[in-house]
Amino acid sequence: MANSVVYKGIRQSIAIILLICFTLQSFATISQAEVKSFNENWSEDITVNGGRTLLVEELSATWCKSCAEIDPYLQQVADAHGSRISIVTYHPTDGEDAFQPAAANHRIERMKLVNPEIGATPSFVVESGQLRIGPDSWPDVQKDILKAETNRQEVSDLSFTISQEGANYSATISSSKLKNVTYETQLTFLLMAHELEMPKDFFNPGENHRDRVVIATSSCNVATNSIDNIGFLNASTTDCLNDFTVKFPIDGKFSLVLIHESTDEVIQSSPNFASTLGVVEFAYRDIEINNETNLMPIVFLSIITIGFLWVLIGRKSN
Repeated sequence: MANSVVYKGIRQSIAIILLICFTLQSFATISQAEVKSFNENWSEDITVNGGRTLLVEELSATWCKSCAEIDPYLQQVADAHGSRISIVTYHPTDGEDAFQPAAANHRIERMKLVNPEIGATPSFVVESGQLRIGPDSWPDVQKDILKAETNRQEVSDLSFTISQEGANYSATISSSKLKNVTYETQLTFLLMAHELEMPKDFFNPGENHRDRVVIATSSCNVATNSIDNIGFLNASTTDCLNDFTVKFPIDGKFSLVLIHESTDEVIQSSPNFASTLGVVEFAYRDIEINNETNLMPIVFLSIITIGFLWVLIGRKSN
């Protein structure tokens, strides 16, 4: 009788492990980075799908020594995480930064609706959560990422198609299914420049370029189909969910991030709605990681081994 109870407990444990293995298999199909190597020419349309990516926002400055030191490391972090996270970097309009994009200033003002005290560089915020200040805060940022992944449940399924049109790129929303919420939301494109060259007449404590510099943003209000555009050559729509389109010049390495998020007006009254509802990123730059996360061999072998143990224990219990 005692042996029967023990075997029953073991089989229940194996059942739980099997469930975990099948869960890993399902996540393996969605944890893929959408990356096109900058060394490869392309002319075909590319459709990007996703939604589970987490948004990590950084406030940086070209004159900031610790920002310059951590900048190359953050690019490696972004590569290592694949599509789990999207690190976007905002440079302030402070009269000293070498870039000062108007689009970045717009996003910084949005961040201040949740974290009014933001201003020190570098600063990090994961999914509009707690403000982390300084390069030494990165371990806390990693914890915030893990916590946000654990808490992330249903997300919007986002999709856009990017193509080349003469001297410009064009990105258009396609077949997106948004998460239902009770408040007003928007679809937002963020354009980041990679290896953006530092001007020679600005103080530079780091390398001769910076990465992940947000240079353009455009948002489409899902309820009204109205558009705000800062930095893109053009932004247009008749229906946010079907034809929201942005255009930008073909000029170097870039990433384009699509976000489903609450409007600024909603955050002003309810900061707890500031977390994203879905994020997906397409990158056209040099990267060393594989585009696919291949967990299938591990899952397959685990299932075979556990299945064998299940049968063996079943025979002994009889």
